[in-house]
Parts: sequence; structure tokens; C-alpha cells
Amino acid sequence: MEPPDTTSLAPALRFAELAQNFPSLGIHHHFEVELSDEHDDQTPRHSPRLGGHGCQADPARKGLQGRRKRTEQQNPPEQAHPHAALVRSRQLRAPSENAVRTVALRHRAPSKKATKPRNLYRPQQITYPEDSLRSTFYKDHPWELARPRNIVETDGRDAQRYDWSRGLRQRGMQLSGESVVQRQLWLMENQQMGREKAYDQARREFYRLRQEEEIERRVALEEAKYVGAYFGKSRLDVGLQLENAEYEKWKVWAAKESERREALLQESRASDFEDEDADVEAPETPGAATESLGAAESR
Repeated sequence: MEPPDTTSLAPALRFAELAQNFPSLGIHHHFEVELSDEHDDQTPRHSPRLGGHGCQADPARKGLQGRRKRTEQQNPPEQAHPHAALVRSRQLRAPSENAVRTVALRHRAPSKKATKPRNLYRPQQITYPEDSLRSTFYKDHPWELARPRNIVETDGRDAQRYDWSRGLRQRGMQLSGESVVQRQLWLMENQQMGREKAYDQARREFYRLRQEEEIERRVALEEAKYVGAYFGKSRLDVGLQLENAEYEKWKVWAAKESERREALLQESRASDFEDEDADVEAPETPGAATESLGAAESR
């Protein structure tokens, strides 16, 4: 026996799948799908209500479907809201990240004197033990910041290969204030030294190495000059040259300023003399002359 043609059942199957996956659309289907026991390929067989071809009608099933239809006509199902799926998706959606304020990570315990929590959402300042040591060193040695620094690294893990138990000299690292800070921290953590004592020892080693570098530089310069090398002007010579140039500019400005002030002084003196001459040569008023004449006659 050949299996029945199921091409006409494809729309019904798609409709059933749509109604099952999207119940919020308000689609109510009233058909059933059975699996035929007569075929090995599990061909679906529909009830006569859907107009399936090659299927036999079941009287009991037909009566059950009729009673179900009359019940649905008497009590129609409620129509779903057309935007029910959209409303449900918005209700289940998580709030946006910018609307959620998370409490900042606490790096230290809160103050016991605080009466109420404050600055819960403000990130706390991250501090390290080296920060205070570094600020102390550069406060005592500000000119160390003027020295050129070499910040080139090989693989970014150079600091993990430094051994500060050997001293301030480290392979691949330039001698600087950071060497003093790391050496002091190592002495405090491993030698159980106090902060001041470790700082004094690290500075002593630092000064000795700086003196060695300065001596090596001077000796190399003298040896190079002895064999005929010429290095041009030193930093001191360049500074003196710039200072002399500024001094010459100042002398020109001072000469012009003195001439201007002398001219202003002469003009003020001339105006004062003219005012005095005008006061002496001014004629007397008629009333004053008559009074002086009457006083002379009375005498």
C-alpha cells in the first residue's frame, strides 16, 4: 500500500507550528495531528475537518470535535492584545547599564568616625607603598627629574627580573630615583629596616654610584681631548654666552631708558622756571594799586 500524499498537509502543519510558538498572537487552532501506525515513516494523518486526503473519518472523534466547536462558540476565547508580545519583551528586558549605579570597589575599610555612608559611588583612590617613598625622594632631589629617562622595555616584564637584593645597579635599567625607591622598599620588607634607615642606606648607595658616573665622564672627556677630540662648547659655556647676550640687550635698553628719563627731567625743570617767571612779571590788579596809593597818602 502506497503512503498517502502529504503535500496538502504542509500549510496546516506550518499553521500549527506558528500557533504553538507564538501563543501571544491570539491564534487558536482546533485540529489534531496523529501519527499513522500503518507506515514506518510516521506520516501525519489529519482529521477530516482539515480535509486530509486518503484518511478515514472516525465517528467518535468527529462527535468530540463537534462538541468542542459548540463549546467554543458559547465561550469564545479572549482576544490577545496586538502588542502583547512587545509589552512582554519590554517587561522582561534588563535595565540599561547607564541606569544602574553600582557601588565602587572598597580598597580600604571605612572610617569609624563617619556617622553615615558617603561617596558610595565615587571610586576610591588607589595608593601603593611606593608612592610616599617616591614623593619623599623627589622632594629632596628635585633635579633628578631633569635627567633624561630611558623608558624602553623588552617585553613589559623587566621589573619582574630585577633583583634589588644586589643593590641599585640592575641589568637593563638606568640608575634613577626609581632605583632608590625600589631598593628602600626591599630593605623595609626583607631586612626589617625602618623607613628612615632604609632611606639613608639607599641614598648612600645612590650617591656613591652618581659620583662614580661623574668621575668616569670627566676621565673620558679628558682622554678624548688629549687625543684631539673637540666637543664644542660645554653647557656652562653655552649658559654664559646666553647670559652675555641678554646683558648686552639690557645695556642698550638701559641707555635708551636713561636718555628718555633725562629728557623728561629737563622738560619738567624748564616748565617750572617758566611758571616762576610768569608769577614775578604778572601786573597788580587795579584795586590793589588804589589801596596801596591811599595808604601812602595817609602816611
